[in-house]
Amino acid sequence: MAQCVQSVQEFIQDSFVPLVAALCSEEAERLTRKNNLSFAELVKPFCRLTSEVHMRDPNNQLHIIKNLKIAVNNIITHPPQPGAIRKLLNDVVSVSQPAEGLVANVITAGDYDLNISDRSVKASVPWYNNWKETLMELNTSTFYSATTPWFENYRECFLQSMPASDHEFLNHYVACMLVVSSSEPEPVEQFLKLSQEQHRIQHSSEYLYPKWFIPNTLKYYVLLHDVSTGEEQRADSIYEEMKQRYGTQGCYLLKINSRVSNRGTDEQIPDPWSQYLQKNSIQNQDCYEDCPYTVISNKSSDHLISDGLDSEIKDGLPNNFKTHPLQLDHPSGSLDSTDYTKAATSLQDSKKSNSGMPHGACLTLTDHDRIRQFIQEFTFRGLLPHIEKTIRQLNDQLISRKGLSRSLFSATKKWFSGSKVPEKSINELKNTSGLLYPPEAPELQIRKMADLCFLVQHYELAYSCYHTAKKDFLNDQAMLYAAGALEMAAVSAFLQPGAPRPYPAHYMETAIQTYRDICKNMVLAERCVLLSAEILKSQSKYSEAAALLIRLTSEDSDLRSALLLEQAAHCFINMKSPMVRKFAFHMILAGHRFSKAGQKKHALRCYCQAMQVYKGKGWSLAEDHINFTIGRQSFTLRQLDNAVSAFRHILINDSKQSPAQQGAFLREYLYVYKNVTQLSPDGPLPQLPLPYINSSATRVFFGHDRRPAEGEKQAATHVSLDQEYDSESSQQWKELEEQVVSAVNKGVMPSNFQPTQFCLNHYSDNSKFPLAVIEEPIIVEVSFRNPLKVPLLLTDLSLLWKFQPKDFNTKHEGETKELGTCDGAMIGTEAIAEFLINSEETKVARLKLFPHQTGELHILGVVYDLGTVQGAVTLDGIDPSVGLQTGKFVSNGLSVRGRQDLEIQGPRLNNTKEEKTSIKYGPDRRLDPIITEEMPLLEVFFINFPTGLLCGEIRKAYVEFVNVSKCPLTALKVVSKHPEFFTFGGNTAALTPLSPSASENCSAYKTVVTDPTSVRTALLSSASSVDFGVGPGGQPEVINVPLPDAILLPGASVQLPMWLRGPDEEGVHEINFLFYYESIKRHSKMCHRVLRHTAVICTSRSLHIRATVCRSNALEDEEGRGGNMLVFVDVENINTSETGVKEFHIVQVSSNSKHWKLQKSVSISEDKDTKLASRERAKLCFKAVRCKNSEENYTFADIVFGNEQIISSASPCADFFFQSLSTEFKRTHVQSHTHASQRAGKQSFDETVRLIQRCSEVDLNIVVLWKAYVVEDSKQLILEGQHHVALNTIGKEAFSFPQKQGLKKILGNSDWEDLEQELPEMVLLKFFRPENTPVPARPTPEQLSNLIKTSLHYPESFSHSFHQKSLCLVPVTLLLSNCSQAVVDVMIDLRHKTSPEALEIHGSFTWLGQTQYKLQLKSQEVYSLQLKACFVHTGVYNLGTPRVFAKLVDQVTLFETSQQNSMPALIIINNI
Repeated sequence: MAQCVQSVQEFIQDSFVPLVAALCSEEAERLTRKNNLSFAELVKPFCRLTSEVHMRDPNNQLHIIKNLKIAVNNIITHPPQPGAIRKLLNDVVSVSQPAEGLVANVITAGDYDLNISDRSVKASVPWYNNWKETLMELNTSTFYSATTPWFENYRECFLQSMPASDHEFLNHYVACMLVVSSSEPEPVEQFLKLSQEQHRIQHSSEYLYPKWFIPNTLKYYVLLHDVSTGEEQRADSIYEEMKQRYGTQGCYLLKINSRVSNRGTDEQIPDPWSQYLQKNSIQNQDCYEDCPYTVISNKSSDHLISDGLDSEIKDGLPNNFKTHPLQLDHPSGSLDSTDYTKAATSLQDSKKSNSGMPHGACLTLTDHDRIRQFIQEFTFRGLLPHIEKTIRQLNDQLISRKGLSRSLFSATKKWFSGSKVPEKSINELKNTSGLLYPPEAPELQIRKMADLCFLVQHYELAYSCYHTAKKDFLNDQAMLYAAGALEMAAVSAFLQPGAPRPYPAHYMETAIQTYRDICKNMVLAERCVLLSAEILKSQSKYSEAAALLIRLTSEDSDLRSALLLEQAAHCFINMKSPMVRKFAFHMILAGHRFSKAGQKKHALRCYCQAMQVYKGKGWSLAEDHINFTIGRQSFTLRQLDNAVSAFRHILINDSKQSPAQQGAFLREYLYVYKNVTQLSPDGPLPQLPLPYINSSATRVFFGHDRRPAEGEKQAATHVSLDQEYDSESSQQWKELEEQVVSAVNKGVMPSNFQPTQFCLNHYSDNSKFPLAVIEEPIIVEVSFRNPLKVPLLLTDLSLLWKFQPKDFNTKHEGETKELGTCDGAMIGTEAIAEFLINSEETKVARLKLFPHQTGELHILGVVYDLGTVQGAVTLDGIDPSVGLQTGKFVSNGLSVRGRQDLEIQGPRLNNTKEEKTSIKYGPDRRLDPIITEEMPLLEVFFINFPTGLLCGEIRKAYVEFVNVSKCPLTALKVVSKHPEFFTFGGNTAALTPLSPSASENCSAYKTVVTDPTSVRTALLSSASSVDFGVGPGGQPEVINVPLPDAILLPGASVQLPMWLRGPDEEGVHEINFLFYYESIKRHSKMCHRVLRHTAVICTSRSLHIRATVCRSNALEDEEGRGGNMLVFVDVENINTSETGVKEFHIVQVSSNSKHWKLQKSVSISEDKDTKLASRERAKLCFKAVRCKNSEENYTFADIVFGNEQIISSASPCADFFFQSLSTEFKRTHVQSHTHASQRAGKQSFDETVRLIQRCSEVDLNIVVLWKAYVVEDSKQLILEGQHHVALNTIGKEAFSFPQKQGLKKILGNSDWEDLEQELPEMVLLKFFRPENTPVPARPTPEQLSNLIKTSLHYPESFSHSFHQKSLCLVPVTLLLSNCSQAVVDVMIDLRHKTSPEALEIHGSFTWLGQTQYKLQLKSQEVYSLQLKACFVHTGVYNLGTPRVFAKLVDQVTLFETSQQNSMPALIIINNI
């Protein structure tokens, strides 16, 4: 049970006190009424004695009575009606609520801190905003046990309102005060009248109520004297007369009203009556005039209750619930009403009316002392001697009747120390509860004596008497009497000082069972339970107390059941091992019964306290039930905010309820919510719980609605909300933008550079304020989720925002003013009329804003009407949402307007040590865009843009640029990671056709008809790389778009040609274009804009080209210079026939180089054209010679196989060639920077190495131009294209498609195995940072062997007559050519190797003359050495035996190495 203010001993003592009746004359009542009090109310605060009282027991032993209290009540002659008692008890509980503002009571039970107080409604439920803080605050405060004052008040009122019964005497009056005023004409006569009236009430058969203890009731005569108005001498004389008549022990002069009532006085007199009358008063003061009484004793509000306990309620009872001796009719119709919903309101009103009337206004502190003295005198001199005498008389009567030799008291031990008579079980006892004893029966005399002893705290004697009476009653089968004796025997045993015997709980059990089952008297059973439970609780027997309380719950009284269940719950929580869940369960049961009893506030409190246990445990159905009940009760009590919060909690939990139940919850919530909003229609919009908003998934899109493409036009893809976020792609776009901005700013990134982000989401960098442009829409995509199984209908859905206008061009800004959603002139807001979210669906809404002024915009959230769809519950297994997809939705008419805020948490910071050790989050500013000034807006359309190409295929398309804004744009550039894919043409390009249609069926190349005589001879032209935007200093990825006049005016459009070349690798390619442009006017916030386009091209195989270059053996060309080379080009058609390509024609081979050029084709075939069907291969051979021109320009040499020459130095052929070179430029440029510092120290050494390396290098690029004949839809199309091969090293094979994996895919396994031997082996990865590797310090043997080129000149056959001359001498010329740019030391050794293998190969011939030479050759020098070979007989001889060694001058011999031998030089020696 809950903690009580009183101890159990105090509680029981105050529950059973001597009752004193009061009969007042009208005049006496009038005197007390001056103080707004009746006589009984006047003396009530002074009825507890402040000192100990002594009396003698029947054995003449002194007995001390401590803290004695008496009760003085007005006489009421009819017992109270059950309905009136029910009403009274309901009202007592209703008005007793947890006090506001007191310290919260907290019980710590296991892991729970349960808050049991007025604040529990707030602190216990999860939906209360500060519940965590409240519980934390409570946990750190001093713990208090829970108190339940409503239960204590109920218990007190219940015990006082019990009608007196015949089987016990505790509620019977012991004495009667007769009160008369001194101002009456004949006071003594008035005393006589009152005495007669009391006698008539007690002894006349007309009055069965109230009950009197003994026939000879003590009468105490009180003369009431008004000091302020009465004559004191007269009062004294009357009192003297009374003393002579009634004796000094039987009368008293009480002087009151020492001052005139004056409310304006400054003197503050204590008001001891307020705690009894005002706090819980349920009296309506107007009833004093409204209720007619025929008065014998008074006109006061006579009291219903007959036991006179210290009630906080009783003397404030409304008159229409009381009965008076002479009242004729009683409004009983109102008594049995069980609907007390409005009780609290009426009680509050009466409380206010009472609080306005002070009590004791005419009394001084001296008067207080007089009243206190009067009660003391009455008790000492009148009441206690009367009780003592009565006990003696009863004791004597009992002894004489029983024939006992000794007094009952002295015989106690003998009676009870011997063998006990076994008590019969309750089932064996007959139902004889109707047995009645006559008043003089000795059994009742014993009971009467026991009750008197009990009232004066003589518990040992009381226990003896109760025990004796119990035996007598059980023997007579008088069960009602026996139960009463058992009950009081148990209480007496408990209250005995020193606890000589344990508390006989089984007595109480038997008494309760008898009252309830045999006597059918629930009132007495309830009293037993209340007493026994309190006793058990004091002994910490909480489990037994709880069982006792629960046992008495029944359907006949909801209020009693509720209070007992609540106390049982407190028992569970107070156990040594608290049973928290049992506490919660019984609090729910108590709440339910409180609700049935009409006690809405208490019901709400019980549910809230139980919620503390159930919340957060995953018991969602229990939580839903509790929250639903809390919502209902709060709504009934007009606590609308609490009701909304409770229903909100049902909806926001992941509910496991059925769709129908969820729909009901939702409708209830909307109904309650609507009531709340109607109370304050102009208040701020409250937060709605549904649907859920995933704030972090909110996306913000800055971009206008793009025009759809028409016909052949294809609009730039740009960015849209439908695209999925790709971090890799996002990073690529960012790098492209940085690249173009860096190029525009001459390699320096501006400090205020902010990458353009069109779509902001939780992946993007939202740390900076995004920029939006005036008059361009801002689209906010909000992700809604409906957690319920019923659809939700949002209507009039729009964004909520705040705007601060600012002019970014003025330096000194004026005062900013904030504007709300009402001002559409600043920001246009688009609303979605209806937005349906089906059950458990996640759906996004795209909401638009149109800024019309520059400034700072803050998007706060969304505002909408929340409603449900009519007939939203599934019937017969058919989902209603199926039919809700189209058309206008039918709302059920119940919708509420509210808002939800978009609160996005930024990314967690993790940079500094402080941030790593604590949890801090950065800002997320995606919803706070800055609206900037007007900017140009570009749209791009592609015309005839292909989706599929052959590898290397050239196609001509057109690009249309449109300026859709109101200001001109300039500085249009495009940047791409794949600049080799497209070109707008170089500066030397011829004028293009005006429209795409004019160039149909024309070649994409610039062509010239060739003269048929110039077959396979090179046609020369030259071009500068600068003309094509390629050079060591530039960025080849950033391409200027050649706009006419470099400006695109508002509304203007321009079409430009664009050549495309299919990537060399087959497959699907995504090629990103970023178009960059600026406004003519410079802005402070936004400097440029970009437009994105992603082209998807599918390429299929075409040709694969391999090329090698080697030195020609011919030392001199036609112009007398050495250094010719042969170029072998191997072309294979690797196209599969699936693509529809019939055959490829090689129409031209061109070379591009600063140093070399193709001179002519070396071909045996007479066929002019080279055709290749699928999987066919051809090998072409060309002669290359050095160029004469300067190194500034590239020399283009075209060898034409067809009838038309493609001018390879013009667009687009040269464009794609130079773009393929751009990567090479970049590489060499980086290398030169990287190694500059390292070359300083070893300059001479490294230069030497470089000279050696350059001997084997060749800078020759081959372009193979082809046409492909394709059959598509029974039409023949001619496609054209080009492939590039860069030849860098003599003797090393180069490919048009260098990637190793891709090559394997193209060539197939067999060719790949052949090629694999030529490709370098795969190297293991090294997991360390490589140092900057310098140019190799030592050249490779292969490079060294290319320093000197050798050639032997001799006759192919030589005839000699060996008969005439046995030795044949043949002159041989050895030509030595220095290929390097340095002076070279050469050593020639003509001696044969001595090995036998060498002799076998070379045959037997020798060189005559000098056999070893040492020469020095200058740069590019050709030296001729005359040798003589000597043969002794005929045969075929190989003259290629001279060994040549070379080294650079002044270098160590380490670099000396053998030069490559020339081809086998075979000579035939004939004999004549």
